[in-house]
Amino acid sequence: MPANTAIKICSRASILMGGSPIQSFTEGTAEADVVDAVYEDVARAALTNSRWRFATNQQQISRLVAAPTGRFDAAYQLPSDLIMLSAVTINDEPIVYDTYGDKVYCDANETEILVADYIFRADEAYWPPYFTMAVEFQVAAMLSISVARDAQLASLMEQKGEQFLMRARRLDSQQQTTKKLNTSRFISQRRS
Repeated sequence: MPANTAIKICSRASILMGGSPIQSFTEGTAEADVVDAVYEDVARAALTNSRWRFATNQQQISRLVAAPTGRFDAAYQLPSDLIMLSAVTINDEPIVYDTYGDKVYCDANETEILVADYIFRADEAYWPPYFTMAVEFQVAAMLSISVARDAQLASLMEQKGEQFLMRARRLDSQQQTTKKLNTSRFISQRRS
């Protein structure tokens, strides 16, 4: 089976809401027109819904020559594929920062190396099945409103999309080392 593509996801979403399969975003059908208009927004919104492991990256960011006008000492260029910044660190320690457009402003000296943790627009071919299903139901909800004009069906598709997103977050969180709860503080408090 070939990898997922945007058109395959939208075609399955159209089928979920009772519509016809979609072969192209420009085929001229009502379904194609709607997904052409909303799909990228739905995909990006779903990607920024959580810190998905498959769509998270780290990158050293470059200091800009021009300093910020006020409040911060330095400006750094954000990665071009970023859609949401999660953290900025120096030596694995989070720092105080603020974003302005496509830049990060912070108080850092020229010798410090800053690393950005961020969500990027992952290609559909790399989406896990649990995430793909959530997006399909979200697109189906949009199609239910715009094409089928059925609010009850749209509500059902939205509910299914939210259920799949909850499952997706749970499954995705298992793709990292389990953090051990430090109970010594609680035990020492109980014994005192």
